[in-house]
This record gives sequence, structure tokens and C-alpha cells, in this order.
Amino acid sequence: MSNTLTDQKTLSSSFKKTLRSRGHHLSPIVLIGKEGITSTLVKSADMALKAHELIKVKVGQNSPVERKEAAQVVAQETGSALVYAIGKVFLLYRPNPELPPEKRITTASP
Repeated sequence: MSNTLTDQKTLSSSFKKTLRSRGHHLSPIVLIGKEGITSTLVKSADMALKAHELIKVKVGQNSPVERKEAAQVVAQETGSALVYAIGKVFLLYRPNPELPPEKRITTASP
């Protein structure tokens, strides 16, 4: 997978705040279940990040992977930044310069 953004320190605190507020209303589109983190799950997260830049991931109750570990692994495998992890949910961000400007997330986005 591409590693365009692997260090969450590259996100400023003000941009993280913007991402948290934008991600608050999102529903999880990637669910980690009893199979744990598989190559299919990573591909799914990668495709979702390509389409949306910002995604919410949920770790299911029967998942063999803990949330913190899952967040780090999925972020690393997809080349995304971990914005936050709360409860069984975490938010990932990876910019996609191929998206039309009106769909891109910037600090000026509403």
C-alpha cells in the first residue's frame, strides 16, 4: 500500500480538530470482526480512504485485535494518519490529490 502519510505528527492540532469535527457524524464504513485485520480489510479501508479521505473504523466485540493495535496497524498498512481512537472506534485520514477540489478536505472546509 502507499505510504503517503504515515506519521500522525504531520497533522497540525488545528487540522486534527477540523478532522474530528468532520468525522463526528460519520458512520463506520469499515468493521473489524472476528477475522481480525486481513488483507481484504486493509484493501477495503484503502479504497474507502481513496474515495473519502476521512473514514471511521469500528472494532467489533468479537474481534481478536484490540482497538489501539488495530488503529496503528490499519493506519500503517494504508499509509493514513490516525486522527483519534475512542472506545471501539477510530478515525483515519489520508489526503487524495486525485479527488475533485470540492470533495477534498482542507482546513477551510465546512
